[in-house]
Amino acid sequence: MKLRELLQDITILNTNVSMDTEISGVYYDSRKVQPGSLFVAVTGFASDGNRFIPMALSKGAAVVVTARKPEEDVPYVLVDNDRLALALIGTNLYGHPAKAMTLIGVTGTNGKTSTTLLLKQVLEKTLGAKVGLIGTMSNLIGDEELPTERTTPESLELQELFARMRDAGCTHVVMEVSSHALTLHRVGGVRFNVAAFTNLTEDHLDFHKTMDAYCEAKAELFARCDKAVINVDDNYAPRMLEKAECDTLRTSAYDADLYAKDAVLHAEGVAFTAVCGGEEVAVELPIPGKFTVYNALSVLGIAKQLGISLANTAGALKTVQGVKGRMEVVPTPGKDYSVLIDYSHTPDALENVISSVQDFCQGRVITVFGCGGDRDPIKRPIMGEIGVKLSDIAVITSDNPRTEVPEKIIEDIVAGVKAEYGMYKVVCDRRSAIRYAMDIAEKDDIIILAGKGHETYQEINGVKYHLDEREEVAAHLLELGN
Repeated sequence: MKLRELLQDITILNTNVSMDTEISGVYYDSRKVQPGSLFVAVTGFASDGNRFIPMALSKGAAVVVTARKPEEDVPYVLVDNDRLALALIGTNLYGHPAKAMTLIGVTGTNGKTSTTLLLKQVLEKTLGAKVGLIGTMSNLIGDEELPTERTTPESLELQELFARMRDAGCTHVVMEVSSHALTLHRVGGVRFNVAAFTNLTEDHLDFHKTMDAYCEAKAELFARCDKAVINVDDNYAPRMLEKAECDTLRTSAYDADLYAKDAVLHAEGVAFTAVCGGEEVAVELPIPGKFTVYNALSVLGIAKQLGISLANTAGALKTVQGVKGRMEVVPTPGKDYSVLIDYSHTPDALENVISSVQDFCQGRVITVFGCGGDRDPIKRPIMGEIGVKLSDIAVITSDNPRTEVPEKIIEDIVAGVKAEYGMYKVVCDRRSAIRYAMDIAEKDDIIILAGKGHETYQEINGVKYHLDEREEVAAHLLELGN
């Protein structure tokens, strides 16, 4: 492909190379550069791609795209934003694959994964569509599962993934869109047919610094969509609505364009009546928790924006499979208590899951939780307060300490706890914490293992060690003779 084709729609500030130069490939990692390729020097947080221009050239790069004019005499194209340039180069390289499919983006702090996985099932059941999914747990091309490292892939990999989905016959793509992806232009050059907003609560402030900045990042999605679905019960919904200059459907658990009434929450799931205009439809989902009502409303709203009737969507939702790591029931044969696994790792998510379980728990709620290392430390004492206040018994433990000392993270969590909040115990080792919770559980108690969700590892000092909480529960039952 010629350089001019790769640089289509990109503002070029300066260059010293011919636009007719043939380019064999595109890379932003200098270690992977091949002869005759284009190297995009991306300015990162841990390292600056411009430092690796000499390495890229030594490996045979024909041209360098950069936002900083090189001091040396090298073949370059100067652009004003290297990350956006990488994204647009990717769309050109793969032939704008997203335009060949119906693209749905879901953003928010909590509920993205559940909403996208539920929506995928609905589209498959109602339309018979082959659906691609891009998200936290995995990337899917129909039923084919691909590993994922982050919620939204880097822009070049994202376009390659879109192309794979297009070539595999996908007609729809459902994707989680993170605030990082929007800020760092991972979805640059991409327009969404429908975009949805679930909620916004404290998270990623180590990156965004303020909630206003976090909100602005999320709101950017609604400047690049044809239709929107927005949960107006959230305090940050007005900014999303302001940004969405398109056909917008407002959802609510109380009153909006599409809302839920007569909601019933029980241990096996939720039921409510969806109301939209003059239409009312009974909705049931086999996933417990009030937040399931909100996730279902988002799915109903997106489907309606795609032309699928409420009745057909409700019919599909009744038969959906639960989402791994989201209010997932773990088998405990021979025991008269229950164990749930949930990904709740933010203050709001933790509060939601404990409150939801309290709604149907006949015994005590025992919550095992911690906080991740190298992430927003401000939320740690807040989660400590929530976890101990709302639970009958809280077990404070490690999550993914990453490069931090686990005991120091726990100290930060405990700093938010006062004696009058309730009973808690610190058990630093997560495996031991799970066993402790099971040992003290009594009839009708519900143990919530919060924070890990679908993850089957624990990251300590940069190393991921295998840790599947389902296996830990099963192993302890065997140890107990069950």
